[in-house]
Amino acid sequence: MAADMQKSESTTQARIAFITGGAGGLGFATAKRFASDGITVAVADLDVQAARSAAASLPGEGHIGLGIDVTEEQSVMAAFAQVESALGPVAILGTFAGVIGNDEHGNQPGLADLTLDVWNRTFSVNATGTFLCLREYAKRRAEENVPHGRVITVSSSGAQIGGYQSKSAYCASKGAVLSLTKVAARELAPLGITVNAIAPGPIDTPMLQAARGTAASGDSGYDVMSLLPAGRIGRVEEIAAAAAYLASVEAGFVTGSTLDVNGGLRMQ
Repeated sequence: MAADMQKSESTTQARIAFITGGAGGLGFATAKRFASDGITVAVADLDVQAARSAAASLPGEGHIGLGIDVTEEQSVMAAFAQVESALGPVAILGTFAGVIGNDEHGNQPGLADLTLDVWNRTFSVNATGTFLCLREYAKRRAEENVPHGRVITVSSSGAQIGGYQSKSAYCASKGAVLSLTKVAARELAPLGITVNAIAPGPIDTPMLQAARGTAASGDSGYDVMSLLPAGRIGRVEEIAAAAAYLASVEAGFVTGSTLDVNGGLRMQ
């Protein structure tokens, strides 16, 4: 009995974060920030070895890495089961898995040249993947709630402005994420769970480079630099800082919101 109580108290005190795309640029930066803040992190990625390496490199102890295909329902369910069996109930879900929507030549096709296969694949990862993870989280928290539940989805400034560097499949799929975030925020509010989106502008990541179809990076890694009042593209650590705020206990009155981290690309 005492052991059970001790286990319950320990589980309550240790916040568990589940991050998809956790071995990638934004996801890994967020995993590092969470770990530095004392959160135990499950790094999930399509590349299981990269996920395990990323988890092993995080500060602190108890982190795990695992494989996930966010487009596959059974993979998502199995990943959640693995994390909660190993670590306990997930308090923080970060859906960072995403693709830019390139064709077989490594370029983003314009609307007239966009194939249904590329469209479906982009939606499958960005929109359906977010839905499957969010749904599994919602099911589990309805059965076993946790204090300070948080969901952080990842959209894009491209979804808000129609894109400059990003094209229709990517922008539309990230627009779906914004709508899903708002509905989920309403539905999960009675459980004390907040659901918010981050909408990054151009951030120095491999995905931004893929959007250009070049190896360009750094402060010149955006096609329309004149639209950025900040005069530079963003850093992954700046997205991680935004995620850390949304995951915090202090952010409990923020839900259904979109946190723009875009250097002034879109102001509202």
